[in-house]
Amino acid sequence: MYIPPFTVSAEAINLIAEISGQIERYAIRLEQEDGLRLRKANRIKTIHSSLAIEGNTLSEDEVRDIIDGKNVVAPIKQIQEVKNAIATYELYPSLNPYSVKDLLKAHGVMMQALVDDAGKFRRSGVGVFSESGLVHMAPPADRVPMLMDDLFAWLKSSKDHLLIRSCVFHYEFEFIHPFIDGNGRTGRLWQSLILGKLHPLFEHLPVENMVYANQQAYYDAITASTNAGQSGPFIDFMLNEIYKTLKEHQGEELPTSDANPIDKQFGIKFGEEFGIKYGIKFGINDKQLLLLIDSNPTITASDAAERMEISLRGAEKIFKKLRDAGVISRQGSRKSGSWVINK
Repeated sequence: MYIPPFTVSAEAINLIAEISGQIERYAIRLEQEDGLRLRKANRIKTIHSSLAIEGNTLSEDEVRDIIDGKNVVAPIKQIQEVKNAIATYELYPSLNPYSVKDLLKAHGVMMQALVDDAGKFRRSGVGVFSESGLVHMAPPADRVPMLMDDLFAWLKSSKDHLLIRSCVFHYEFEFIHPFIDGNGRTGRLWQSLILGKLHPLFEHLPVENMVYANQQAYYDAITASTNAGQSGPFIDFMLNEIYKTLKEHQGEELPTSDANPIDKQFGIKFGEEFGIKYGIKFGINDKQLLLLIDSNPTITASDAAERMEISLRGAEKIFKKLRDAGVISRQGSRKSGSWVINK
């Protein structure tokens, strides 16, 4: 069986022990009251960072808006990249990190409408270039299926620690460069999937963000491993980054800016418990409409739909829902009357 060349340094062994200690602390952090919002914030960071490494210029806020279904004015290709990444990360729980078939499926979703061969191994040669010229010439295309089968066979049967295997796989994947495009974002996703077998929290740890923050060091580690003929330097780099990320995030408080501003305004205006007496839980659109009514009691469904950037039918359904629940009522005629919030 093929075994990728790598060495495990004393530093790597120590880091495995340190990371193991930090994992449970971060898992506890994710179970705190704002854990759901933290998971969403980390997913936004993951998608933004992975695509930014590949040259996508959309901001975190714009990525968040696309996730929330809002309109964003930006190049069509960059919006498509974000939508594809969202769809791919939604597949995370169902993807098997030991399956070549699932790798091709993930790449197909990640690169849909961006390349002709989405979900297929490349059929031509490919090189990695920097400003100074060719950095790495990937193996010939006809060898890719065999190389990937060998790599997955090793990943599945190896007795090495999953932390080590995830790093070796990541490096070997980038060395083989199995796709015509999208290798970076797919390789980073796959390392997260492998780590997810060690602990589910890695679905919600912004590993991509740490690579983005240390982009040059990431490429330097890949180059150092290529020059050494084995992935030891890359293992040391990635384990260091995983450890630092876990340590920095396990006590992290979610910044207020990551909270939806509508949630904040609603809490200040009505209190978080408003709605319990009606036996309903307000969604973000319910809250936004109540804030609009509070500031303008004569607002129409048409005006509300425009302000909320939803369809008229959608706005009318929210008005009806709140009215039927007794949260709002109508005073006066249909044309000249106004809405009242029954606090």
